[in-house]
Amino acid sequence: MFVVGLTGGISSGKSAVSHLFEQLAVTVIDADIVAREVVEPGEPALDQISQRFGVEIQLPDGQLNRKFLRKIIFEDPMQRDWLEQLLHPLIRDRILLKLDRCASDYAILSSPLLLETDQHLLVNHILVVDVDEATQISRTMARDNTDAAQVKAIIAAQMPHDERVARAHDLIDNSRSIDDLKPQIEQLHLKFLAQAELERESDLGQ
Repeated sequence: MFVVGLTGGISSGKSAVSHLFEQLAVTVIDADIVAREVVEPGEPALDQISQRFGVEIQLPDGQLNRKFLRKIIFEDPMQRDWLEQLLHPLIRDRILLKLDRCASDYAILSSPLLLETDQHLLVNHILVVDVDEATQISRTMARDNTDAAQVKAIIAAQMPHDERVARAHDLIDNSRSIDDLKPQIEQLHLKFLAQAELERESDLGQ
C-alpha cells in the first residue's frame, strides 16, 4: 500500500486538502480522529488516564475532559511524556489497522505530528501543506477567536517551517483560494496513482 503522509502547521488547511482527496475516492486517515478514538469511554487508555489523574479527568457523560488534560500536560512535561508513551503506540496500531483495511489505490495519513512522531515511518511520501505565517495567524484568530500572541506561541511550539518544508517530497501552496488548491490536488493525485502502481508492481515482483 502506497501511503502519503499529509502534514502542515496550524491553519495550513490540512482539512481542506484531505476533503479534496476524499472527493477523488482516496481513503484519508486522520490521526487526530484516531487519537480521539483511543480515549473514548470503554477504551483501556481512558481507564489508565483516569487512574493517574483522578475522576475530574472525565466529564459527567464519561468522555475525556480534554481541556483539563491539556492544562495538566502543558504545566508538567513529565505528565505529557507519560501520556505520549501511553497513547502514541495505540494511535500507531489503530492507524495500521485502518491502512490494512484501505480499499483505495493509495491512502492519505493526515497528521499534524507526522514529522514529530514515528508516524512518518508509516508513510512512503511526505506532502506538506504550506502557508505563510501571516495567513496562519489570521486564519487561526478567525477560527478559534484567539489573539495573535497565542497563535504565535502555538506556531513557535511546532516544528520550524523551514525544517518541515525541507522534509517534504511535495508541497501544496494553500495561501490562496480553494480554486487554486484543486488543480494542485488533481495533479498530485495522478502522480500518487502512478507511484502506487509502481509500488504494487514492485510488491508483486518480490
